[in-house]
Order: sequence, then structure tokens, then C-alpha cells
Amino acid sequence: MMTTLDTALLRSFIAIAETGTFSKAAYIVGRTQSALSLQIKRLEDTLGCEVLQRHSRSVTLTEKGEIFLNYAKQIIQLQAEAFSRLQEPDIEGEIHLGTPEDFATHYLPQVLANFRKHHPRVQLNVKCDLTLNLLQGFHQDAYDIVLVKRDPHQVKGGTKVWREPLIWVAAPQWHPEFPLPLVLSPQPCIYRSRALAALDKGKKSWRITYTSPSLAGTLAAVKAGLGITVLPSNMLPNGIVPLHEDIRLPRLNDAEIALLKRDSISRAGKVLADYIVSSLEQEH
Repeated sequence: MMTTLDTALLRSFIAIAETGTFSKAAYIVGRTQSALSLQIKRLEDTLGCEVLQRHSRSVTLTEKGEIFLNYAKQIIQLQAEAFSRLQEPDIEGEIHLGTPEDFATHYLPQVLANFRKHHPRVQLNVKCDLTLNLLQGFHQDAYDIVLVKRDPHQVKGGTKVWREPLIWVAAPQWHPEFPLPLVLSPQPCIYRSRALAALDKGKKSWRITYTSPSLAGTLAAVKAGLGITVLPSNMLPNGIVPLHEDIRLPRLNDAEIALLKRDSISRAGKVLADYIVSSLEQEH
């Protein structure tokens, strides 16, 4: 059995494991579904065991696949750390980073902790805010790097680091009512625009019952049963569940997280930006 593993195979395997389908994983890694199938066959041949179970509409991990997933993520993470540490071991400076609150809460803490461990002389200043405020601050030179939510078909530039499949969610005890009560962030918000566009296209009546500029406020209102909202499918907190398919709400278009960095960014800022991009790739 071979003892080396191609990291491209690992990234594809992680993407399939996280999304549960070859089609979504293919979009994330930028390959065709047939190419992904060949990659998984190569991976399973290399490992000498099956890591995926294929069903009619989805894919699940085998018992050995569950074990291997953690190792695959660690290999990708260690690779990113090794390149970062060897290429820029002595960088120093101050970096101002802006990010959406929910993304920071779920994905950035460990990424930033690992970066600080290997670059202790870099001072990180992180602020969570709405995408509109982050973009305004970025254009006013308040940030070196920002992560922003956007419509990939309307806003270009920067580096795509995350694709967000969106779903309708509510509290477990919520019962359908019409017009649909919505809990949303104020304009402009990609989740808000996605929700309203989908409902209008599907000719579903709605009313906004609660508006909150913070994720905590939105989640509290939904948990209290004040309405439904839109969240990324892989960021559901306790106390909030996907709406049952019987309610027949229209499908939501995906959103995207992009990284923007200043043209005159410092060496430390460039290293952090590259590290964030390479680290987050493993989560797909």
C-alpha cells in the first residue's frame, strides 16, 4: 500500500464529507463530479478501504471514513502551518481584521490561534460587524483584511474562501403561519436579500416581524418563536432546526464569503491573508 497522500485527494474527500454530495463538493473544489469520483477511487485504493458510502441522493462516511476525516483535516492544517512558519518565521507587525460575527464564531478562532502560535510577534486586532460596515471601514483604510458576505454574481474582486449553502430555519416548536413571519438583519444583507427574493419569486406572502443587526439578536428572536430566518446549512446553533420540507418554501441561492486585502498590505498581513485562505480550504 502507498504511504503518501495527495493533498488534492484529501481536499476533495473533505468537501464530499462536509457537503454530503458529489455535486456540491465539485462546485467547492472546482472539479467535475466524474473527476471527484476518480479522486475518491484513487484515495480508497491508496488507503486500502472504502471511506464513502454512496446512496441515491447523498453520500455518507463509512466507519473508517469517519476516522480518516479527522486525519485528513489535520494533514491539510499542518501543511498550511508548515509553509507559513518556514516561509515567514520572523514576521511582526499589527493587523486589523474585520469579519462577520457568525463566521468568526464558527471558523476563525482556531485558525487565528494557530497563526498566533507560529507568529507570536504579530498583533491581531479583530472586529466583528455587518458586511456593509466592514466594506465601509475597508474603503476608509480601517482594516487591512476583511471577510465579507456577498452575492458572487454581483460583487467581484478579492478571493473566495467559502461557499454558503443557505436554508430556512426556525425554532423546533414553531408552527407555520401566513404571511410568513421573518427575522432578518437590516438592509443590505445577503441573507435578507436571498430570503425576500426567493419568497417573492415563489409568490409566498411574508412580513418582517423582527429586525436585528446582530447574530445574537436574530437567534434569540428565532428561538423565541417570533419567526423564521435564513442561515448557512453548516452553522446551525442549538435550539434552531431546518424547516420541514412539507412547508414547501422556495430554495435559496447560495451566498459566498470573500477575503479582501489592501493593495499596500504589510508582509505580516499578506501572510495572514494567505494563511486564512489555505486553512479554510480544509473545512470544505
